[in-house]
Amino acid sequence: MARTIVGLNDAKAVKKYSALLAVDTAKKGYWSKRFMGKGPTPGTPVQMLTELENDAGEQITYDLNLQMKMEPVFGDDILDGQEEDLKFYTDNIYIDQVRGGINTGGRMTRKRTMHDLRAIARRRQGDWWARLFDEYLFMYGAGARGTNAGFIHRTSFTGFANNAFAAPDADHIMYGGSATSKASLASTDKMTVGLVHKLVAHAQMMGGGTEEKPQIMPVMVDGEEHYVLVMTPWDAYNMRIEAGAAGWTEIQKAAAAAEGRKNPIFKGGLGMINDVVLHSHKSVIRFNDYGAGGNVEASRSLFLGEQGLCVCFGSPGTGLRFDWNEESRDNNNQAVITTNSIFGVKKCRFNGTDFGVIAVDCAAASPT
Repeated sequence: MARTIVGLNDAKAVKKYSALLAVDTAKKGYWSKRFMGKGPTPGTPVQMLTELENDAGEQITYDLNLQMKMEPVFGDDILDGQEEDLKFYTDNIYIDQVRGGINTGGRMTRKRTMHDLRAIARRRQGDWWARLFDEYLFMYGAGARGTNAGFIHRTSFTGFANNAFAAPDADHIMYGGSATSKASLASTDKMTVGLVHKLVAHAQMMGGGTEEKPQIMPVMVDGEEHYVLVMTPWDAYNMRIEAGAAGWTEIQKAAAAAEGRKNPIFKGGLGMINDVVLHSHKSVIRFNDYGAGGNVEASRSLFLGEQGLCVCFGSPGTGLRFDWNEESRDNNNQAVITTNSIFGVKKCRFNGTDFGVIAVDCAAASPT
């Protein structure tokens, strides 16, 4: 019986599987499903820039326009020469090529057709890329690699593509309990409902006036303002225990009753406190050297408004965000499938100050 076989590096397979890999990765990614939007004003915690997908270059520069602060002119007083100039703060992000691949082994270890291998490779590499993107966003948001076990990058990783991790500035970090620093964090300074209210008050009072200090802008969902807090499951456990069964039920009801509950930022959420949508994820960055004795386990939750993080994509030359390559090695005995993407990730910072994210350091050890 005749059958059609699409061989190694066939152009049709390359384009098809490059596109399918992009779809798989987006669907499986934690951040991409909930918090990512395109364009200069995406209205989401993660801004995705696409200018380099069709144009040459390795860097995108983007600006923050500050609010006016001039005093008004009254009556027939002269306005000429009193006008205020536009003020901008600038940030930039670099991109680089990132690659991964699978060696399917020799002929005697492969008992599948090429099409099966492609499907399996797509699933496995889709998982890998989604996990990699998620880990990058958590690390860049926290400004640190942390001690999380099981991450793709080792603990010495400090960033890539000339986008180094940036530690939170003094205005964009808060601590659990009565702690005011890494050294003063005690094992009892855990995530609480009160801390969420404190974060909202801090964000609302920060900047936005004549101080030329950027303000954390909430995410607008169906006309309502929301922030997002992503914490570890251990932080969520601590908050649930502190709130009690009745209190936690009310937190869950608040999210279920929200006008914008069908918006992606509510997808998989734990509940809502003071219009802050609560999420938990195991890849939130953790540490093990807090406290006076350097032995308190801690987490760095992320309190997010608009444009806290930025992702920029280039094109590997196919017009798609991913490229798919197949080759044979060892005298055609081994089939190797590799993929690559050109992108960069960073935390948005203007004038040396974080923009849309507050780091929240709390004691967070396993409850078991």
